Amino acid sequence: MKAVLFCRVSSREQESGYSLDAQRKLLTAYAEKKEFTIAKVFSLSESASGKEQRKIFNEMLAFIKTKNVNVIICEKVDRLTRNKKSAVDIDDWITVDLKRQVHFVKENFILNKDSRSHDKFIWSIKVSVAQFYTDNLSEEVRKGQEEKIRQGWYPGQAKLGYKTVEVEGHRIPVLDESTAPLVKKALELFATGNYSVKKLTDTMHEEGLRSKQGNKVVTGRIYDMLLDPFYYGDFDWKGQLYEGKHQSLITKEVYAKNQALLKRKNAPKYTLHNHLFKGLTHCIECNGAITWESQKETLYGYCNRFKPCNQVASIKEDKIETQLIECLDKLRVINTRLRGWIRRAIKEGHRDEVDYHQAILEDLSHKLVKAQKRLDKLLDMKVDEEIDEETYKKKFKEYSDEKSNILEAIEKHSKMQVRSVQYSVSFYELSQRAKEIYLKKKDAEDKRSLMRLMFASLQIETNTGKLITTYTKPFKILSELIDYTNRSKVEIAEEKSDEIFEPVENVDIASQSEHFWYAHPEMRRG
Repeated sequence: MKAVLFCRVSSREQESGYSLDAQRKLLTAYAEKKEFTIAKVFSLSESASGKEQRKIFNEMLAFIKTKNVNVIICEKVDRLTRNKKSAVDIDDWITVDLKRQVHFVKENFILNKDSRSHDKFIWSIKVSVAQFYTDNLSEEVRKGQEEKIRQGWYPGQAKLGYKTVEVEGHRIPVLDESTAPLVKKALELFATGNYSVKKLTDTMHEEGLRSKQGNKVVTGRIYDMLLDPFYYGDFDWKGQLYEGKHQSLITKEVYAKNQALLKRKNAPKYTLHNHLFKGLTHCIECNGAITWESQKETLYGYCNRFKPCNQVASIKEDKIETQLIECLDKLRVINTRLRGWIRRAIKEGHRDEVDYHQAILEDLSHKLVKAQKRLDKLLDMKVDEEIDEETYKKKFKEYSDEKSNILEAIEKHSKMQVRSVQYSVSFYELSQRAKEIYLKKKDAEDKRSLMRLMFASLQIETNTGKLITTYTKPFKILSELIDYTNRSKVEIAEEKSDEIFEPVENVDIASQSEHFWYAHPEMRRG
């Protein structure tokens, strides 16, 4: 008679040395003793998901039915099945033919169509006990997960970019040094708006991002990663959002920006060619996109002519790039003493804005103390049984939300307190080194990002080969100021190697800054 072997071990037994191989040897020896021919061996581990376990069990049933196998050999009842549904499937199978049998080796028990009522009763009892074990284990796991959530820890497997470590008897997620920087880079790259999910997938694969199994992280996984609040500090569990204690990789602002970008209709398309001015240049006459094509290893641009247009000539890419570099160089202040003075004036021009944010922060700090006192008092009232559970939960959520909003506002104003100054200075510094930065960048996407930041539009008159640029608002303001500065008759002092401005004489710097503000009010308020 033909037989199949069905092996199942738990991960705990595998750790103690009782592996699937050992169980297979036991069942094989029994089959040889009974003179059964082994048709196939089915093995599963309890570390597999319930869906995977059910799949293997169904494969075994399908095999014995199609191959006319009449004997199933397993170690014990709880190794064959741990739920009543599978037990019913076994009962239905053995009742069809008297030759069909299930052998339980360690329990010295054989189940078939003509088994005594006592044996069938024992079979039912053991199936119920096995199901009780499974249900109880599932219940304990849920309790453990709920307690972990209450403590602020994600109860599932570690996300990509994290690993699980044991700290004081608790398994918690911490940053994985090898993958965390790459995951962080992926999330921040998408927030620039220059990447589709497909392009981001390929870019990060080239950067070296791999799954925990060492495979390429597929597009769907990258998409899920962009949607996951876990990376900014919260986590989703069964449709509910919880505040986490794990270290975040990105800010909530980056996450919110990614969600908005995922919903956009004009997302960047994945294309094979990566031309420098792709999607950035338009015709001066009809505003149609300039198409770039390679001919004999030279890139030419020409107007698509969506409307009747007289711009019929083509233009070489390198000629347009040369003009672009000249535009970048025009933003540089020639006089180094004025360069340092303007930088200092920009900083001092934001003093009132810094004071404004500081006043708000002080008010928010007082509100935070009050909110925490409310939560502490609420907990005392619950302990003293002064309020019922429903009222406690309602008020706890209300006060917790209030505290979270205050903390979020504090973080926002703390950043804005310095960002307004930093951004103004950064724009100015970029304008002074724009040409140098552009020439250093090797990747076309990096150069395009710089162009998007600095130019509102790039229009080309193809017949003459002329590039007409329009700066974005902050750089337009700087260009007007710098154009005036470079044309003014200011004595050029001896340049210093460190380019740090130091006045020739001790003068009133505050009055200089004041006069500068009156002359250029556009430099204030960011």
